[in-house]
Amino acid sequence: MNDRILGILAEGLGKILLASIKVTIPLTIIGFALAMVIAMFMALVQYAKVPVLKQISRIYIWIFRGTPLLVQLFLAYFGLPKLGIVMDAFPCAVMVFALNEGAYCAETMRSALEAVPEGQMEAGYCVGMNYLQIMWHVVIPQALRTAFPPLSNSVISMLKDTSLAATITVADMFMAAQKIVGRTYEPLWLYSEVALVYLAYSTVLTIIQRYYEKKLSAYNTRSSEPSEVKAQGGN
Repeated sequence: MNDRILGILAEGLGKILLASIKVTIPLTIIGFALAMVIAMFMALVQYAKVPVLKQISRIYIWIFRGTPLLVQLFLAYFGLPKLGIVMDAFPCAVMVFALNEGAYCAETMRSALEAVPEGQMEAGYCVGMNYLQIMWHVVIPQALRTAFPPLSNSVISMLKDTSLAATITVADMFMAAQKIVGRTYEPLWLYSEVALVYLAYSTVLTIIQRYYEKKLSAYNTRSSEPSEVKAQGGN
């Protein structure tokens, strides 16, 4: 590896990290936060079997899970302007990632809610709680503990998928590398470098995931489900 390559990699690393701080990480955080709001709403209307809304949520999940993310990005950024709806690249990417990830997380949350034993609802009613209190204090917390591992995997997957945002001109890490490649003609080294940066971020998230999974496992071992209901009811 000669001095020229080292200089290119040093320049590339700085620009890639800057793009990650300014674009990739905010895109992941904002997109996933909105996805969880969407997912919780869609999961709850299915769990409660709300008429009409349940059917709408199933159609939404069917569409966004059944079409490629890249196609969704192109439809939103290049297609919607034909209907008079024009968005900047970053908010467009946030919207598409939130809707796409929300569909997957909605199924995760729905299955987690359905995994909570029905006896928890009955126990909640027995201690004087109403439906909303039982859902907020008993069912949803238990469902979130069950859903934590797959949701964590979704965050990691979404972080990597943000590279697709470069296709609609979002200046993320991948686009930063592309620009330097276009000037230096060193795709092997620069794309390897950006891959290592993605790997580093994914590794950090994996370590955090494993740490909290152990914490949740220890908590579940110490606490039995009936005692949780009594404790919540006592509050």
